[in-house]
Amino acid sequence: MVTVGADAVGVEQRLAAGGLECPCCAAPLAGWGHARCRGVRGVDGPVRVRPRRSRCTGCGATHVLLPVTLLVRRADTAVVIDAALAARAAGVGHRRVAASLGRPAETVRGWLRRFAAWLGPVRAVFTRWCRALEPDPDRVLPGPAGSAWADTVGVIGAAASVVSARFRPGSGPGSRPGGVGAGGCVVGEVARWEVAVAVSAGRLLAPDWPDRAAWSGSKRVHPAAD
Repeated sequence: MVTVGADAVGVEQRLAAGGLECPCCAAPLAGWGHARCRGVRGVDGPVRVRPRRSRCTGCGATHVLLPVTLLVRRADTAVVIDAALAARAAGVGHRRVAASLGRPAETVRGWLRRFAAWLGPVRAVFTRWCRALEPDPDRVLPGPAGSAWADTVGVIGAAASVVSARFRPGSGPGSRPGGVGAGGCVVGEVARWEVAVAVSAGRLLAPDWPDRAAWSGSKRVHPAAD
């Protein structure tokens, strides 16, 4: 699984230019058909998605290119789930969150329970990314917010701000004229949920994340988006 931007045209351009690398061996990825079409629930109703597939030009492994709008094995878009996590961080109970989002209470409770089980490790992962991307991390890292939930959601938001500043056109170490940053990647303003998907490789609510790769800052998960 490789996370990419939501712009299908941009993804195709990066594939054609060899700008996406294999998470197994770092060789360029090439197009390899599509994954099956499926429906997810967005903010404004059902959405049909058919993620691109890719094949490594080096080791031959195939990977689904998951847009940063989605999480692995979740029937709702990442922005909807992010809204639920943010509401819980603000002290709202799962039933009220579910009612506000128009989702079953059991579904929302499942999201919140999964996230709550890993608040400390998740907070540590995103804190590491802030420190890795920001020369003065104390300037962007939020102070205590009153609860582990609020602290974790807050540091994910801080990571989104750092990524937006670091990879905007013409900024950050390695930037070149024309607004292309190191590695040929440019992003505009990045939402909290986009960074959460990218850093976790779509596995933010998966039982096996954070894993050793995420803790170590492995290249297999990175905050760059199209």
